Amino acid sequence: MKSLDDLSSDLSFTKAKVGTDRQVTFLPEPARAERRYTVISVDDHIVEPPHTFEGRMPARFADRAPKVVEREDGAEVWVYDGNELPNVGFNAVVGRPVSEYGFEPARFDEMRRGAWDIHARIADMDLNGVYASLNFPSFLPGFAGQRLQLVTEDRELALASVRAWNDWHLEEWTGSYPDRIIPCQIPWLLDPELGAEMIRENAARGCHAVTFSENPANLGLPTMHSGHWDPIMAACAETGTVVNLHIGSSGASPTTTDDAPPDVTGVLFFAYAIYAAVDWIYSGLPSRFPDLKICLSEGGIGWVAGLMDRLDHMLSYHEMYGTWADLGEELSPSEVFRRNFWFCAVEDQSSFVQAERIGVENILLEADYPHCDSTWPRTQQVIHEEIGDLDPELIRRFTWQNASELYQHPVPEAVQADPDAY
Repeated sequence: MKSLDDLSSDLSFTKAKVGTDRQVTFLPEPARAERRYTVISVDDHIVEPPHTFEGRMPARFADRAPKVVEREDGAEVWVYDGNELPNVGFNAVVGRPVSEYGFEPARFDEMRRGAWDIHARIADMDLNGVYASLNFPSFLPGFAGQRLQLVTEDRELALASVRAWNDWHLEEWTGSYPDRIIPCQIPWLLDPELGAEMIRENAARGCHAVTFSENPANLGLPTMHSGHWDPIMAACAETGTVVNLHIGSSGASPTTTDDAPPDVTGVLFFAYAIYAAVDWIYSGLPSRFPDLKICLSEGGIGWVAGLMDRLDHMLSYHEMYGTWADLGEELSPSEVFRRNFWFCAVEDQSSFVQAERIGVENILLEADYPHCDSTWPRTQQVIHEEIGDLDPELIRRFTWQNASELYQHPVPEAVQADPDAY
C-alpha cells in the first residue's frame, strides 16, 4: 500500500509543473451538454472554502481552528492546530488540460470555482446535465473525516471541528440547494457511542449518508472485525443512513513496489473497493445489521460479478474455516453482498452486460467532479455511450432511481420525465 498523504505531498508524482513556475491553464468554457437523461451522481467532491469553519467553532478554539493562509511562495495551505496541511486543492483539476493534472492546485484561483463555491457548483452541474449530487470531503478533512481527528491530540478541538464541518455542509453547502445536493456527513471516529449519537442527530436533520473509512485499521483505529464499530453501524441501520466507503478513505492506495511508476497506483486505485467488500462481508457487520446499506464509492463495477463468483466458490471451503457458520447467516456471502452493498460506475463500458448478476437495483452512476477521473463536462455523453442502448427501465434505474431510493432523495416527477425540467 502507498500512503495518500505521501502521494499528495509529492508534487512531482505526475509530470505537471509544480512550484512557483507551475502552469495553470483554463480551457474554454464548455457548452451546455445535451440532456438525454435525468442523472444523480453519487460521488463528487468538495474543496472546502476558506470560510468553512468561520463562526462555527467555539471561541476558545478560534486560533487553532482550520484556516487558510498564504505562504511566501504564493501557495495557499490549511493550518490546523499549528499543523500545515499543504494540499489545498487535492486534484481539483476539471476544466484544465490533462497535461497539468496532478495533486495540486495550490491556490483557490488555480481551480475551477465550482470546486469550492456551491453556487458555481450548481452552475457546473447544470452545464454537465447532473440533477443531483452527493459530495465527499476533500484533503483537509480526509475522505472519511479522519484528518480533522487524527492531526490534533486535542479531542475537544477535533470534535468541534467535525461538528463545524457537518454544520457547514448541512446548512450552507447542502442547505443552499437541498433539492440538488444530497447531504453526506463525516463521522466521529474516536468514540463509537458518541459517533452513533451524531448519526442519529444528523438523520433527524435530514442527512442519510455518512462517509466512513474502508479500512480504519490503516488509520490506527480498531479493525472492522473487532466489534468496536457496532454502535455506529447499528445507528446507520436504524436511521437508513448509507455508509459510503470511498476508495482512499483508509489513507492508502494499492500498489506493487516502491519503484513502480505512478501509472501502477493510478490503475490499481479502484482495487481497494474489492479489499473493502471482502473485509466488510466477513466482518459480520452486514449479518448483525441486515438493514445496513454500504456503498462502495468510486470503485467501479467491473469486478463485482467476478467477486460474487469467487464468494460462491468459497462456499466449498466454509466448513474448513467456520467463519460463516459462526455468523449464523442464512444467506450466502454473495447474497449478502447483493443485499447490503451498492456499487458506483464511473466509466465501466464493458460491465453493464453483467447487471443482472450484480443486481439492477445495486448499480449507481457518478461523475467524480472535480477530480481527474471526472467525466465533467461530458457525463451525459459518457452515459449515453455506455447504457444508451439498454432497456429504458434499466436506464432509469441506473441514472437516478437507484440513487434516489438509496439516499432517500426524491426527484420531482417533472424532472423524472424531462431532464430539461430543472
